[in-house]
Amino acid sequence: MRLLPYGDRALLAEFATQEAVLGALAAWQDAPPGVLELVPAARTVLVRIDPGVLGLRHLEHWLTTAPRAEAALPAGTEVEIPVRYDGEDLAVVAQAWACSPEEVAERHAAREWVCAFVGFAPGFPYLVPADGTAALPPVARRSTSRTTVPAGAVALAAEYCGIYPRSSPGGWQLIGTTDAALWDAARADPALVTPGTRVRFTRVVP
Repeated sequence: MRLLPYGDRALLAEFATQEAVLGALAAWQDAPPGVLELVPAARTVLVRIDPGVLGLRHLEHWLTTAPRAEAALPAGTEVEIPVRYDGEDLAVVAQAWACSPEEVAERHAAREWVCAFVGFAPGFPYLVPADGTAALPPVARRSTSRTTVPAGAVALAAEYCGIYPRSSPGGWQLIGTTDAALWDAARADPALVTPGTRVRFTRVVP
């Protein structure tokens, strides 16, 4: 882990792997008073503080001495997301996984996923297999992005599974669609899936 300055109210913890990020999040759940927010990304965690309660020097000491967690993440909220495996890129993913499109659907739905972080668009979750990011072969992004990907598209890129919360451009490989509302500003918590959320995809016949 490498700690980088981030203004007078935060430190940025940089890690070599996604697994290390998840381990740090698990270890830092019992944060001291003054830690306002942990913001994970693919290889970093931004730790925001209230400087009136906790100083950066004390934050650095806590981050470097907190015990590492053995589990990737504590058990978070569980969400079931129905999905129709009707994506345009099923055949591409099947070729990458050396299996049939039907087996892609089976393998994807059989896996429990966990949200590592959110980004790109409000409510867009970056999901990794709960039993390790090497549980499924990585999938290359499309060589050319689509100008429009529909809301609810379930897609794969690298080691991640994502769900488009709204129509937008995108270069991920589309394997299915869902009617679940990933982002709803009218809800108390607009995002359906947040870091630590466990996700199960339930297969729906088109």
